[in-house]
Amino acid sequence: MKKILFSLLLSAFILNVSAQTAFTTSASFAYMIDYDTGTVLLNKRGDDLMAPASMSKLMTAYMVFDKLKQGQLSLDDEFTVSENAWRKGGTKSGSSTMFLNPNSSVKVGELLKGVIIQSGNDACITLAENLAGSEDNFAAEMTIKAREIGLEKSTFKNSTGWPHKEHLMTAKELALLAQKIIHEFPEYYPLYSEKKFKYNGINQENRNPLLYSMPDQADGLKTGHTEKSGYGLVASAKSPDGTRRLILVVNGLKTMKERGQESKKILEWGFREFDNYTFSTKGSVIDQIPVWMGDKENVPVVAAENIIITMKRLDYLKKKVTLIYDSPVKAPIKKGQRLGTLRISLTDGTTYDFPAVAGEDIGKIGYFGKLKVILMYMLFGKDE
Repeated sequence: MKKILFSLLLSAFILNVSAQTAFTTSASFAYMIDYDTGTVLLNKRGDDLMAPASMSKLMTAYMVFDKLKQGQLSLDDEFTVSENAWRKGGTKSGSSTMFLNPNSSVKVGELLKGVIIQSGNDACITLAENLAGSEDNFAAEMTIKAREIGLEKSTFKNSTGWPHKEHLMTAKELALLAQKIIHEFPEYYPLYSEKKFKYNGINQENRNPLLYSMPDQADGLKTGHTEKSGYGLVASAKSPDGTRRLILVVNGLKTMKERGQESKKILEWGFREFDNYTFSTKGSVIDQIPVWMGDKENVPVVAAENIIITMKRLDYLKKKVTLIYDSPVKAPIKKGQRLGTLRISLTDGTTYDFPAVAGEDIGKIGYFGKLKVILMYMLFGKDE
């Protein structure tokens, strides 16, 4: 096995930042990923089940978005508010409400705003009952859909996040769900950045603190709070230059103020300490490697995919890039044929491996060409 070291022609924007090996947070649960690469930047009990409170309304909204996308539902469709929805989630409930009137008809688009902006439990129950016949049926469908989209641990027992011993999610799966909402439903995602919604003569503000403390960066998603869960937030924000997006989930914080301050602090750390680096684009030439018995002496090796890695800025300065392949490569060679591995190594022992493939076809040489190669090899130990 032969290893060739080479330098990639990249320009690194070097910032004078202090190195941090870890981030300490007061949140009981914390999980943060880069939206584009999926790289985990912070993980504190991210795989542990927890009470998600109203953060699970992301799944309620996902169910509605999915039906809208499939054409099974329209924003202008009208749903009837049942007395059950009014009593369990309306003004009589003492919980977060959209202030719906019983037996009234409300458009789906308004109900979605009530769920997303006002965190209205009455809006959630109204959607659930009209779409599935009952809230229990809708919760069962939420769990089924969760499994379909890769949420392996999440279980839903209602549409609101109301406390239930079996209504549980993980911070990791909340982050994945947020990532899917942003990617799959770009036409509806802007709802999460709306700060106010007025219904039934009552104007309510979005509870997401980052929409106010990071107005040019944060654009979603959902807060949550119960006595058991503490204060939580699923947040998404872009970097100051708009080139990156991070998704953060925190839960178990003690106060609303702590939730806002801790979330902002974690996101700012993520943008400051990490960046996305493009090591190669699909089809770009990495190196030329020798060919045995080919009609060309060398074959270009190219990246099989775009190679973008999220890493600490200081790690990038110390990274090592290696092309690993068996030499020489024997002809014939087909374009796209895997020839080796592009390995990126960090000082902490972390490695990333990516396939390196042939950039063009290489044919065999003819009979007399073969004789020449063999003769040269016998006389000089090389083919030329």
